[in-house]
Parts: sequence; structure tokens; C-alpha cells
Amino acid sequence: MTKDSYRVIGVMSGTSLDGIDMAQLTFTFASGKWHFTIGNAQTVAYPEDWVNRLRNAVNLDLKSIATLDGSYTKLLSSAISKFISDNNLTDIDAICSHGHTVLHQPQNGITIQIGNRPEIALLTNQKIVCDFRVQDVEMGGQGAPLVPIGDRLLFADYNYCLNLGGFSNVSFEDNDRRIAFDISPVNTMLNKYANLVGKDYDDKGQIASVGNIIPELIEKLNSLPYYKTTWPKSLGMEFVNAEIFPLTDHYSADIPDLLHTFCEHIAIQTESALPKKTGKMLITGGGAYHDFLIDRIKHHLPQMEIVIPDKKLLEFKEALIFGLLGILKLRNQNNVLASVTGASQDHSSGRIFLPYD
Repeated sequence: MTKDSYRVIGVMSGTSLDGIDMAQLTFTFASGKWHFTIGNAQTVAYPEDWVNRLRNAVNLDLKSIATLDGSYTKLLSSAISKFISDNNLTDIDAICSHGHTVLHQPQNGITIQIGNRPEIALLTNQKIVCDFRVQDVEMGGQGAPLVPIGDRLLFADYNYCLNLGGFSNVSFEDNDRRIAFDISPVNTMLNKYANLVGKDYDDKGQIASVGNIIPELIEKLNSLPYYKTTWPKSLGMEFVNAEIFPLTDHYSADIPDLLHTFCEHIAIQTESALPKKTGKMLITGGGAYHDFLIDRIKHHLPQMEIVIPDKKLLEFKEALIFGLLGILKLRNQNNVLASVTGASQDHSSGRIFLPYD
């Protein structure tokens, strides 16, 4: 008989390279709904050498990626084990881990997340549910986004769920179908140029707020073909490297103007992506701390109620939902929606590794 209460750890590493997000989670299924609590939660920052290795991974060949995967699996396992030890966590049903995306080319039938090797179960001595994206791509899907089923099951009170991470993505219901897609780059781009002036990130948008719009740049950004295509669609660093940086690098001599312009671009594309401009929208992800960006989104969506939640949910929503995806996999229930990814059908994705043979 399938049980209705689970204690898991959700683990997420995103393209913004902030670090490894880990959250102690409790889920219960009652009266036809999932309920959750977030306990201890932590982001372990990557050492500088790992930031560089992960940032450059998109340029590696498959053999080099496999070597990186082995090293990253050890790094990730160590972080998870320390999180468990530091917080005295016991009776864990599973570690539900996304891994870290290093290659995402769904149009070519490829998506690779490192840190999803079987050894992670042995190194952590825990049951691991991971590798959620590959199966979807094999079934003709984008392999992304995967979070929307969690939005449907946990945050049905909102008309829209917007995440501002390395990329922005949105999810919503449309005629009883969950629709979701990546909108635009966010922190993958903003953080790069903040780094050029000695900042890890643009705190609250202080740098962007004193800049001015660069008309030629914003016109070129808004004209990129990706924004004209319909869902399902998703973004990876390949898009940023090929389409965004060649445009923005021409203006890197004036970082405030560049950041101001890109924030305006994000806000414009966010407004454009929503079929209805009214309702209630939950915003999570590191970009929710960027006051200037949030102000620009509010400016372009004046009739939308914007809700920014408490710190734990804001920062660990993706870890939370990958925890739920892992539980759904353990229950052999669908955790990926074809309406979102474009796969041939809804399915239960992921792999389960045990700490013993």
C-alpha cells in the first residue's frame, strides 16, 4: 500500500551557479491534496574553481563531461552528507536531486545533468531519486520545465507561478492543461555583468536602477526569434552564449545601462508571455530580490497582484518541487506533463538508486 507521508531532501543546482540548494521537506497527502513543510534549508556556495568548471562545461566534449560528472558526483554527495549530519536528519525516505545541467539541446535529443550517477547513493548511504529530464527528451519532449506539475499540485491558488532564476519560467492553467515554458535569461546574464564590476550579483538592482535604456540593444533583444516561438520551449546556456552575449558584450563598457536595459527586456518579455494580464502571480527565485526588476515587472503588469513569499519558499521552491517529483516517482505516478514539455505523453520520470546492490 502506498503511504501518504514522506520525509525527503530536495536538492537543486541551477544555471545561475549560486550553489547547491538543499531543503528538508515533509509531504503529506490528505483529502486529495498534497501539503508540505520546509524544515532546515541551505545553499552551499560553489568554490570559485567549480563555478568556472560548471560555467565552461557547455564547451566540453562528452568524454570530458563524463570526467566532470564523476568529480561533481563526489562534490554533491559530500554536500548532501554534510547537510544530513549537520542537521541530525534521520528516517529519510529519499534524496530527490536534480543534478546540474551542463548540456541542453532537446532539439537534438540531448540533455545532460551531472551528479546523477549511481555512486551518489553509495556515497550518501541514501536512496536517491534523480535524472528527471532525460526520459522526457527521449519521448520527444523538451526535458523542461519540470517544476509546473508542482505548481499545479502545491500552488493552485495562483494564476501564474513565475520563477526568476538563471532563466525565468512561468506556469499556468489553460483550459485544464498546465502550460509552462522558459521566458528569458535572467541571472545567467545579470550576474555575469555584475561580476565585471566586482559584485557577485546586483544587490536589489542598485546598479541597474541608476542606468538608462540603450534603445538599439533593447530592440535587438526583443527581436530575437525565440520570443516569437510558441510553447513548448526551453532555454539553456547555449542560447545565452549564441544569442545574448554577442549582443550585450558590445555594451559592457557601461554596466549600469546594460543591466537597466536587460531588466527592461525581462519585464517586457514577462508581460508578453502571459495570455491574461490580470490575476495573482507568485514570484520565486533569486531574481525576486532584485527590487528594480520587480518594479519593472509591476510597471508592465499593473493589474497583476504580485506575491513574493517568505525567504524559504522564495529560495527553495525548486528544491521543494524536485522533492515532490521524487515522491511521485516512488509512487509510480506521473511527474512530468506532456502539455508542458511536448513529450508524447505524461509520464513518471527519474531513476532510483539504492545504497546497496
